Amino acid sequence: MTPWIDELILEGKSITLLPLEASHQKELLAAAADGELWKLWYTSVPSATTISDYINTAIAARKAGTAYPFVVWHKSSQKIIGSTRFYSLEAHNKRLDIGFTWYAQSFQQTRVNTECKFLLLQHAFESLNCIAVQFLTDWHNLRSRQAIARLGAKQDGVLRHHRLNPDGSFRDSVVFSITNNEWPGVKKNLNLKLNR
Repeated sequence: MTPWIDELILEGKSITLLPLEASHQKELLAAAADGELWKLWYTSVPSATTISDYINTAIAARKAGTAYPFVVWHKSSQKIIGSTRFYSLEAHNKRLDIGFTWYAQSFQQTRVNTECKFLLLQHAFESLNCIAVQFLTDWHNLRSRQAIARLGAKQDGVLRHHRLNPDGSFRDSVVFSITNNEWPGVKKNLNLKLNR
C-alpha cells in the first residue's frame, strides 16, 4: 500500500520542516534544554532519558503510515528548534491531526508557530485534499489552546478523561478543528499575520 505521505519537506521563509531522523537526537535535546521543556507536565517534550524512545516511536509511526514527524529547522540560526507532526492519518476519511508540537523557549511566541502551522495546513488542505484537520491539547495547556484558537481553529469540545498520564492522573483533551471550507479564510488570516 502506498503511504499517504511520503518523503515530505515543507519549506517556509524562516523555517523548514524536515523528516525526523535518529541523527537529530542531539539537536532536539539542545532545543528542549532551552527552557527545560520536559518539566512541563502537560506536554510530551523529550528529555535525555526519553529522547531515544520518543524518536523511535515517531519513526515507527511514520513507517506504519500513521504519522509523519518533522523537526523544525530555523534558517537564520541554522539549527533545529523543535518538532511537530501529522498524526492519526486517515487517508480514506481525508482527515489528520496536527500535534506533538513544541519549540525551544526562545522561539516561542514568535512567527515560528504561525509559519509552521501554515505550512502544515496548506499541505493538508491543498496537497492531501483533507476535509478537516484536528488539533488536541491538554485542558491545562492554556498557551497551546490560545495558540490553536489564534490560527483560526474552532473548539469542538472537551474529551474528559481522554488519556491516562504517566503519573496515573487523567488528561482532559480540548479538541479544535479547521474544515476545508474554512481553510481559505484561515489561510488569508495566517498570511496577514506572517506578512506583518
